[in-house]
Amino acid sequence: MFENKYIQQRIEKANILKEAGFNPYANDSKRNTSISKYINVNSDIFKTEEKRDENRNYTVAGRIKFFRLMGKASFLKIEDESGILQIYVARDNLPEGFYNDIFKKNVEVGDIIEVSGYPFITGKGELSLHVHDLKILTKAISPLPEKYHGIQDKELRYRQRYLDLIMNSQVRKTFQIRSRVISLTRRFFENKGFLEVETPMMHPIAGGANAKPFVTHHNALGIDRFLRIAPELYLKRCIVGGFEAVFEINRCFRNEGMDATHNPEFTSIEFYWAYKTYKDLIILTKEYFEFLFEHLDLPTVLPYGEFKIDFSNFTEIPLIQSLYEIGGVPADIVEDKDKIIAFMKEQNLEVNEKMNLGQLQGELFDEYVEDKLIDPTFITEYPVEISPLARRNDDKPHLTDRFELFIAGKEIANAFSELNDPIDQLERFEGQMAAKHSGDDEAHEMDEDFVNALSYGMAPTAGQGIGIDRLVMMLTNEHSIRDVLLFPAMKPVKHEINLHDDVDEEN
Repeated sequence: MFENKYIQQRIEKANILKEAGFNPYANDSKRNTSISKYINVNSDIFKTEEKRDENRNYTVAGRIKFFRLMGKASFLKIEDESGILQIYVARDNLPEGFYNDIFKKNVEVGDIIEVSGYPFITGKGELSLHVHDLKILTKAISPLPEKYHGIQDKELRYRQRYLDLIMNSQVRKTFQIRSRVISLTRRFFENKGFLEVETPMMHPIAGGANAKPFVTHHNALGIDRFLRIAPELYLKRCIVGGFEAVFEINRCFRNEGMDATHNPEFTSIEFYWAYKTYKDLIILTKEYFEFLFEHLDLPTVLPYGEFKIDFSNFTEIPLIQSLYEIGGVPADIVEDKDKIIAFMKEQNLEVNEKMNLGQLQGELFDEYVEDKLIDPTFITEYPVEISPLARRNDDKPHLTDRFELFIAGKEIANAFSELNDPIDQLERFEGQMAAKHSGDDEAHEMDEDFVNALSYGMAPTAGQGIGIDRLVMMLTNEHSIRDVLLFPAMKPVKHEINLHDDVDEEN
């Protein structure tokens, strides 16, 4: 594994350090401040006459990202999570022999060191640290990629995210934003009086959404279990039980293809609110985005590739209406199955003539509308045939009280007034089972226990799911879901990846 000649050289240096009495993997750091705090606290040095203060002493630590030797002294740049700092290491400020015999010969880019010293301003006007004590904390035996080009191979970046994070502070910033989004989401719903709950990850029935599940086997029980597609049916059981506002932030799993917006496991928040309708959730969703932008300190207009998304400009339109007003589909065909089939054939689109009217309308929406929805858009009134868990509209029973939120042509959220009629729910499950027997392997399974739960009475409720991964993509201008997942799903490596083709050994 470590046959590379540069790695062998570094292993030898680690052994030299051990023989000289220096632990190359020490665990006694005395760091007392981060780099960002050091820079902030000592910014007043710029205003002093001496441009230094030898009475101040700080101990910082970080990974060496730059190393320049200049005879009796060296300039280095070290980086921690908070920032990067230039340090000045002079031979005469260190114990006799340490600089020439230990430091110059055995310390290099990639190593993690701890330094103590005082702040000063260099001749080029950079706040730095004048070192009087230096300790090697971690000897890196693998060289970093060449410093000017970083990691160019995207597959390597995803497979070895740790290396990507070391080399690219912007990548770390993306995941810091992701963490804050999750934290703020939790705070928002708690502030609204919602209770955070945890529901099973392994389900006896693959339910909660139309998707193919992952199957595992429970040895003790001797039965198969399904990694959850969605937590919906368990969260609604909580509403049946008497909780009036619940949410869960967690992973879901779908055994489907991978592309720029799909990963087999993904993070979402699902929440359910008793005595509310999907219209209340539209209001709540707008408040949620206002809360996020306020606390993330982001402008409400953000770039996303070639687009600019105005997160303050929410619009709302029924799905059928969007087909002709946004998608340009002829208005006289959108509610006629035979006319839709004929139209799709005329447009050379693949069409399954066994689909019902609602499914065909969904196909038209995907083809002609979805990618045109740039600013946040609530698409409402979905056909009942593609909404097996949503409540029928009282005035238009062929439609449901449902919306999906689209941003930059991508679905971000799905919500509806929940179906709480146990007989209607049973009939829809039976319809889904018929579809499954006809070959639809994504159709919903029958969940008799959930129907039984509804039979005890579930208060009128509205529920919603928001995809955290896609939301973070929008906020960080990332166009692949892999760029907002620390460790995305990858195909197995069939050949050895050479990590050391582009290394910097000039230090």
